[in-house]
Amino acid sequence: MSGIIIPDSAKEKPLRGEVIAVGGGTKDEEMVLKAGDVVLYGKYAGTEIEHEGEKYLIMRQSDVLATI
Repeated sequence: MSGIIIPDSAKEKPLRGEVIAVGGGTKDEEMVLKAGDVVLYGKYAGTEIEHEGEKYLIMRQSDVLATI
């Protein structure tokens, strides 16, 4: 008998956020996201920063799971 056991912590739902700003992409990957898009992303995606009292998450486009 064999199988895979997935702990409850791995079953976490993705987080939701709104894109505030985007870069120009790279030579290998065109930027398809735009400001105002609502996206889903994983719990550990990106890097959190604080600017003027507001918290933001900076992440790569490849860390976005879906656009809603």
